[in-house]
Amino acid sequence: MTKILFVPTEGPPLDATTVNDLLSDAWSAEADLVAVPVERLADGFLDLSTRIAGEVIQKFTNYRMRLAFIGDITARTETSRSLRDFVYESNKGAQVWFLNDRAALDARLAAEG
Repeated sequence: MTKILFVPTEGPPLDATTVNDLLSDAWSAEADLVAVPVERLADGFLDLSTRIAGEVIQKFTNYRMRLAFIGDITARTETSRSLRDFVYESNKGAQVWFLNDRAALDARLAAEG
């Protein structure tokens, strides 16, 4: 069974500076996966040219901590082909997912067995 740390909607924005605090919280909770609401993403996070998303995701990958972004980002993926492609490729793997809601996360985890 996957142990999930659900990050609250309120709190500091997730960026390259705050990622270490989030990883520390995940280790303290003995979590296998961290679920971050899109409301917690720093300004520019979904703009891939800022490299914020890449830095955060790389940190999670380096420490073998799974990551799920929870919330509807359709408006952003409709206007950015690079983001749409990034989300598509991420969702094909097992490390990082972009999911619309908690039900989608539950379904994805159930499909893993």
